Amino acid sequence: MPFPSLKSPVWSAGVTGKKRMRTPIGIHQRFPSPSRPAQISLTRTRSPRPMASAGTGAGDGAAAQPKAAISHVIFDMDGLLLDTEGFYTEVQEKILARYGKVFDWSLKAKMMGKKATESARIFVDECGLNGLLTPEEFLEERESMLQALFPSCTKLPGVLRLVHHLHANGIPMAVATGSHKRHFALKTQNHQEMFALMHHVVMGDDPEVKAGKPSPDIFLAAMRRFEGDIEPSKCLVFEDAPAGVAAAKNAGMSAVMVPDPRLDVSYQKGADQVLSSLLDFKPTEWGLPAFSI
Repeated sequence: MPFPSLKSPVWSAGVTGKKRMRTPIGIHQRFPSPSRPAQISLTRTRSPRPMASAGTGAGDGAAAQPKAAISHVIFDMDGLLLDTEGFYTEVQEKILARYGKVFDWSLKAKMMGKKATESARIFVDECGLNGLLTPEEFLEERESMLQALFPSCTKLPGVLRLVHHLHANGIPMAVATGSHKRHFALKTQNHQEMFALMHHVVMGDDPEVKAGKPSPDIFLAAMRRFEGDIEPSKCLVFEDAPAGVAAAKNAGMSAVMVPDPRLDVSYQKGADQVLSSLLDFKPTEWGLPAFSI
């Protein structure tokens, strides 16, 4: 089935208080299920990494008491579903090299998950580039370099297995990404069948997202667009960025973190669980159906 255009006339249900309203696809995107499931393939692997904490028990059903009774799942996208974070790092390293500076992971941690304008300000301020490069100039240069890279992004390990498992068991899923519409289209153009399994997508330039992560806006907007009245405590967020984990916790939700191995462990403290890969996730630890294989 073709992936809906971001300019599609499709409409999807939103929630305002107790009343349901119809909102255009430009505000949030709801995808129809495909007529047949996508082929499961893991396109890129990550090396093992030390974690601050991980799931317990030898098997999927080993955890005696679930950490929480989860009914809905919300995924971040960049660095969690799709391997795009390396592109940002590559481009930002090139820009800084012109000024004789090095892009390090302490700066990366501060920028991850933020809206583009906010991350640009952080980049310029933290690198001492005021007077040399404006945030707007940084974004313009970065944009031209990223557009050529995004279409080649791949899925991260364990993503398809988990998404197909949750979909098969009727667990509603959404994506809450700081990416704006143009970047979202570039990144997802080769992954349409997977995103078709999501109930909806909320993007960083959505009108309801007044503030970027660590503000809870984007996760609360994603929660409100599920069917029915959902409590934050019933939502499990998957994130790779410290700001995203903080946003999930500020929204009153549980957070599983799958960080890059280069991210210092001090940035992992806020997560309810930290995994080296989505392949390590055990659904029963969160009151979700066990993997069948």
